[in-house]
Amino acid sequence: MARQLRLVVLLVVTVLLQVAVFPRFAVVDAAPWVALVATAALGYRSGPESGLLFGFAAGLAVDLFLETPLGLSALAYSITGYVVGLVESGLIRASVWITPLIGGMAGLLGGAIYVTVGILAGQDQLMTARSLTIVFVSALYDAVLSPLVFPFATWADSDPTHAGTWRAR
Repeated sequence: MARQLRLVVLLVVTVLLQVAVFPRFAVVDAAPWVALVATAALGYRSGPESGLLFGFAAGLAVDLFLETPLGLSALAYSITGYVVGLVESGLIRASVWITPLIGGMAGLLGGAIYVTVGILAGQDQLMTARSLTIVFVSALYDAVLSPLVFPFATWADSDPTHAGTWRAR
C-alpha cells in the first residue's frame, strides 16, 4: 500500500511540474516532459509492465490539460515506458551518463510517438518543423532533469522487502 501511495505522489508531482511549473521556463515553446521521464525511470527500474502502467496513468493525467485528443499522451507515454523496460536489460547501469541518456532518448521516442499519432489522428497543427524543434528541445530538457527525477522514481517504486537491490521484481 505504501508503494502505491508513493507512486501516486510521484504521478501528481511530476504532472503538476510538467503542466504548471516548467511551461514558464519554456525555450522555443518546449518544456520538459517530467512525467515521461518518471515513466522511463519506472520502466528502467521495474520493467516494461510498470513503465506501461505508470505511463498510461501519467499520460492520461497530462492529457487532461492539453487541447489534443484525450489519450494521445497516454499512448505515447505507455509505449515509451514499455520500450524502456524492454531494452533496460542490455544497458550498463554503472555509467553516470545512463540516466540522462535514458531521459533524452525517452523524450525523443515519446515526442515522436505523440507527434506521429497526433498527425494520424488529424491534428494537422503538429505537422510542422516547429513540432520537431519542440520534441528535440524537450528531449534535451528531459536529459538534464533525469538525474533529479530518477531518484524520486526510485524512492516511489522502492520495496522494503528488496532493500539494497536495484530492481524489485
